[in-house]
Amino acid sequence: MQLQRISPAWDGCKVIYATTRSEYFAEILKSSANRNQTEPVFETFVAANRWQKIRLLIQLIQILWIIVKHRPDFVVSTGAASGYFALRIGKLTGAKTIWLDSIANSEELSLSGQKVSKYADLYLTQWEHLANPDQGGPLFKGAVI
Repeated sequence: MQLQRISPAWDGCKVIYATTRSEYFAEILKSSANRNQTEPVFETFVAANRWQKIRLLIQLIQILWIIVKHRPDFVVSTGAASGYFALRIGKLTGAKTIWLDSIANSEELSLSGQKVSKYADLYLTQWEHLANPDQGGPLFKGAVI
């Protein structure tokens, strides 16, 4: 949902959405059509968290395949393990990378955000008190929601 709020930033671009939840696709298609965007491409991958090691491995392989198949110029994520994988793989393939830490992380940066910070070309938080770009942390440029 947070990425949908900033989707005007990629007007005129070919967009690939990758998520664990295919039910988002109908809403994204509707939003894209309302704004006369090019119809986006959709990919899904298995949901996983850090305690589900086998599922994490499957997720990593699926995300690797998605990125190798599409070769994006940019990878933008709002977080979690899948976003970490996508950003790291995207960076290895030459994509520019943007990490927008989820609005849900109001007390501290997400674990994925902390780990990916040194690989992101642009590292952002949606909470002003969590910004610390002078020490390798994220920038604050406002909240999406």
